[in-house]
Amino acid sequence: MAGKKRRKLKLLAETETDGTKMVTEGKGERLELHDWSELPAELLELIMCHLTLEDNVHASVVCKKWHAPAISVRVVNQSPWLMYFPKFGNLYEFYDPAQRKTYSLELPELYGSRVCYTKDSWLLLYRPRTHRVFFFNPFTRDMIKLPRFELTYQIVAFSCAPTSSSCVVFTVKHISPTVVAISTCHPGATEWVTDNYQNRLPFVSSIWNKLVFCNGIFYCLSLTGWLGVFDPVKRDWGVLVVPPPKCPENFFAKNWWKGKFMVEHKGDILVIYTCCSENPIIFKLDQSKMAWEEMKTLDGLTLFASFLSSQSRADLPGIMRNSVYFSKVRFFGKRCISYSLNDSRYYPRKQCYDWGEQDPFENIWIEPPEDISAFI
Repeated sequence: MAGKKRRKLKLLAETETDGTKMVTEGKGERLELHDWSELPAELLELIMCHLTLEDNVHASVVCKKWHAPAISVRVVNQSPWLMYFPKFGNLYEFYDPAQRKTYSLELPELYGSRVCYTKDSWLLLYRPRTHRVFFFNPFTRDMIKLPRFELTYQIVAFSCAPTSSSCVVFTVKHISPTVVAISTCHPGATEWVTDNYQNRLPFVSSIWNKLVFCNGIFYCLSLTGWLGVFDPVKRDWGVLVVPPPKCPENFFAKNWWKGKFMVEHKGDILVIYTCCSENPIIFKLDQSKMAWEEMKTLDGLTLFASFLSSQSRADLPGIMRNSVYFSKVRFFGKRCISYSLNDSRYYPRKQCYDWGEQDPFENIWIEPPEDISAFI
């Protein structure tokens, strides 16, 4: 046996020419051993997407063949953080899905309040006992108060950061199947302005409705999938003659109305429908045809869905692209539930979730600070 091994070793002859190794094995067969620059592009992208921005830049200048894969997955944007609101105490946690890390802050200023909406790192909050409505930035500790207003379980949103002169706060309340009350306010105002509007189509407002601000308009998705629109400048309200998105029958099961999310991205309105036994379905509003169209890909976009407000991001790590991240973290805070459109599956596996089981005020996606050194 030892003699056979020695004879086989003698048949192997290794030569090296111009940095490329050639191995000869038996009968003249020649195998070429490639160096690191010859790795397949798909494998390089998979490796690059796990690098930090600094390491990615360094890797991109190693050689020409590494440059393109490094650029294709380079992160030039931050993912939002998932902010948790404790039932007791003042310790608030922030989960970063990109780094899979959790940070915490003591925020006694938020005691006794519940979250309503978030945008541009600002929270809109409400204290039920005092009817106090206010903005708060958890990273700068800045607070901006609004006039007191009684908010029952109705949805609220704002157009942009309250430091902007164009900031508008919007809320809609169901009065009857054909009448809604719309109230607006802005930082510096002394009172809220409320008007009643007649609907041409049935529109039921509730805490499970969804709100986004896009192209100067507030869009409101009702329980049954009809889309209401409000122009804060003209103070015009109407329900679009756009039939609700078409979903399979099994989507309309228990708590089906709670599994909807809406987000805007560069002028587009996207709606995510979920079902505890099926994969999510994503629709985009075709504003030229006034119809919902199902999306099979997000073209590299990443969506972050939560009950009260959802967000979108481009240019995130390659592994996060073309996916939907939901407001639920598994494995002791180490893995956010996500759905990949590329792979048509949830991560981790078998994580279809009944959103009717989750408290809508439990958490919300928020834009993180530019400098996170204070959290490290």
